[in-house]
Amino acid sequence: MRIIIIRHGDPDYEHDSLTPRGDTEAKLLADIIDRYNIDHFYVSPLGRAQRTASFSLEKLGKTATTLDWLKEFPPRILRPDGNGRRMIAWDWRPADWTKIPEMYDKDKWCTHPIMHEGGVDAEASYVYDGLDTLLAKHGYERDGNIYRAVRSNHDTIALVCHFGIECVLIGHLIGVSPMPLWHGFVSAPTGITSIYTEERRQGIASFRVNEFGATPHLMLGGVEPSKRARYVECFDDNVEGLERDDK
Repeated sequence: MRIIIIRHGDPDYEHDSLTPRGDTEAKLLADIIDRYNIDHFYVSPLGRAQRTASFSLEKLGKTATTLDWLKEFPPRILRPDGNGRRMIAWDWRPADWTKIPEMYDKDKWCTHPIMHEGGVDAEASYVYDGLDTLLAKHGYERDGNIYRAVRSNHDTIALVCHFGIECVLIGHLIGVSPMPLWHGFVSAPTGITSIYTEERRQGIASFRVNEFGATPHLMLGGVEPSKRARYVECFDDNVEGLERDDK
């Protein structure tokens, strides 16, 4: 089995849609989507993901199922440096979260008092249950830290969603906290992540990430990947589209 996770195109957050650039990215994605031989599409309910998927669905003549748990990971927390403001649960300054051993633990990252207070543990359970229910529908049932291949197959499913939720999903599949994924990986808008099952023993499946945030469609279309979700390489850099924490 293969899972394709696709981040939405360059977002217009104000209107929960895509910018003109995002439309271009999504159309370029649609130009190559047939190469992935996708059997089933599942899409976040948010407008920017729905619009991204629409171009590929039209190209392939397919429909998609909307899943609520694929929406961008929503909890807001009182981050240590947030001055009392609630902020997204996964965008911490590295100097803060790396001091907390629980943040590296696949089970404890979401139960730390800061995360628990913001409802992160409850939302993570909701997402994990949603993913496991979907995988069971496609023949792979969770059993502890592995999956039972009760119906081994070569199906390909696509999840069109968001970078934040993508890391939660991958963390659950491979058994790691999403915190190092959120802060150590980045997927540009319309980036494609490919994940395969491996059945090294009959009936027992694990998941392996083959590529993360790939953008071959943008390269073929002569479009530079967006810098969304990236920060400056050096603090004094002044690069359009890149931010730093302290301004």
